[in-house]
Amino acid sequence: MKRALRIEPAGHWPQDVARGSVTLDYDARHRRRLRLATDAGEPFLLDLPRAVAMSDGDGLALEDGSWIAVRAKPEPLLEVTGPPELLCRLAWHIGNRHIPAAIERHRILVRDDHVLADMLRLQGAGLRAIYEPFVPERGAYDGHDHHAHDHDH
Repeated sequence: MKRALRIEPAGHWPQDVARGSVTLDYDARHRRRLRLATDAGEPFLLDLPRAVAMSDGDGLALEDGSWIAVRAKPEPLLEVTGPPELLCRLAWHIGNRHIPAAIERHRILVRDDHVLADMLRLQGAGLRAIYEPFVPERGAYDGHDHHAHDHDH
């Protein structure tokens, strides 16, 4: 079985030579080691040195020199809307609960969760159930830019 040993961010790998793609939901895109299959059914092993949050468009480098494109799978989400000052407050409440969120100009996307929905509704949020890829904000120390943070701060 072929192994994917490295991940490169979108735009930093030769997308035109990808041998296929793998479509994964948010949870499956944050792994270190996992048996996967391309969208065409070709099995491979994700075998990274550490867990990395993969994003739509990233590339997995296989040990034979070939590449597989990462695609974000659509999943059930809540679209949170409101005036800018409310969205700022809602973002704080979501972050305070350590909930992954995609923060965009006029909306916040979170995974569909009835408890979170109730809290957001009580705060005055507009909510709409949607189905699209979930690519939340990365943590400040995520390391996806390939700058190691092995030292103490």
